[in-house]
Amino acid sequence: MSATVINSEATLRKHQRDIAAQFHDAKFLRVTVKEGIGRSLDQNAISHAWYNEIAVQMADTPESVKCECKLRFGVPILRAEDPDFREMYDTAIKNHLSYEQKLVAMRYLPVSSNMTKPQLSRYLEHIQMSYAQQGVIVEFPKEATAA
Repeated sequence: MSATVINSEATLRKHQRDIAAQFHDAKFLRVTVKEGIGRSLDQNAISHAWYNEIAVQMADTPESVKCECKLRFGVPILRAEDPDFREMYDTAIKNHLSYEQKLVAMRYLPVSSNMTKPQLSRYLEHIQMSYAQQGVIVEFPKEATAA
C-alpha cells in the first residue's frame, strides 16, 4: 500500500490517473482517504528531543524511551481512533506478545508517525504528564507554545 499526499490540483489529477490505471489492471482496489495534514515537523522535533531528555534523566537510551512511549501512549490513541490500526494491533500483537516483545515491535511499527497533529499533541501531553509523575520534567519549547 502506498500513501500519496494530495495538496494541489495537479497532484489530484495525477492520483486520479494512477487510480484509474490500477483499477483497469486489477479490477479491485481498496482506497483509504484521510483528510487534513499529519503531524508537524515541530511536533516531531519535540518528541525526539523529549526521548533524549527522558533518557538522560532516567539513565536509559532514547530508543528505549521512544519504544515505551509509542507502546504506552501512542498505541492506545491509535487503537481508539483508527479502526485499521486497532484491527492490525489486536490481531497481530495485543494478545500474542509479552510486554517486552511489544517494546521490541515498537522499533519497527509506525505509531506516532501515523498520527494527526491533534493525536500527536495528545501523545506529547501524555508523555509530559506521565514522566512528570516520575520526577522527569520535559517542556514544550517557548516558540512551540506561542503559535
